[in-house]
Amino acid sequence: QVQLAESGGGSVQAGGSLRLSCAASGRIFSSYAMGWFRQAPGGEERELVAAVSWSGVTTFYADSAKGRFTISKDSAKNTVYLQMNSLIPEDTAAYYCAAHSTMALLKTSPRSIGLWGQGTQVTVSS
Repeated sequence: QVQLAESGGGSVQAGGSLRLSCAASGRIFSSYAMGWFRQAPGGEERELVAAVSWSGVTTFYADSAKGRFTISKDSAKNTVYLQMNSLIPEDTAAYYCAAHSTMALLKTSPRSIGLWGQGTQVTVSS
């Protein structure tokens, strides 16, 4: 049973925009903090880009995402979005949706995350 399903990746030129979607099961969407990680080509670690608390009230952004990316939740669709604007080549990566019991654990304990999506590729050309 797929619990997290991403979509929306693609190829864009620098300065363009993409919106990633992560559809979650109702149980996960309403109870877990959710976030977007990315892993650059050749990169060993996944970087947390943005996260949102289960309530949707609290958000987190990596410095690299601040001012350009927006994370949001749509309760009617059990979907978390990552709107990415002003994309730069350094944003090129595989993007993964993840869920954890708290946002703090998403930020501090990524290796304990047990819920991952399959990933979606984002490629930004200069």
